[in-house]
Amino acid sequence: MAKIPLPELGQPLDVSYIYQIANALNELSLQISPAIYKYVTVDVPNGVQQNAKASETRIIAGYTDVVKSANQNVGSQQTFTYNFPADFKFAPIVTATPVNIGATEAGKNVSVVIKSITTSKVDGVVNFNSTGDVSIGVNLIIVGIPN
Repeated sequence: MAKIPLPELGQPLDVSYIYQIANALNELSLQISPAIYKYVTVDVPNGVQQNAKASETRIIAGYTDVVKSANQNVGSQQTFTYNFPADFKFAPIVTATPVNIGATEAGKNVSVVIKSITTSKVDGVVNFNSTGDVSIGVNLIIVGIPN
């Protein structure tokens, strides 16, 4: 977006300067257009859908280590908690994906289950479906309406 130079004190305003102001306002209005594709819809548990401008939503791409180089057996579980850096107005939508940071065979055979989501954190569990040494992290994508 164009940056309008500030006038000097006492400077008369001319047509050129007013043109710059009008042009900058027009560019700004295009950036904040109420077009439907610039909205985000968030389904709130036990509530109604929340629609907000994309600029009025909060998206967090988080990561947490769950296990660092530990031997796990089939059926064992490891819990994790990720605290949001800021609270949400409603419980956000959270997607969790396991990351095989140890690049082990047993690390390829895990699943992640989200146990609970609040306005300030998400709790989950990693289930191990193979026996072996693993190092697992969890990538999180959190989308919601900020408080």
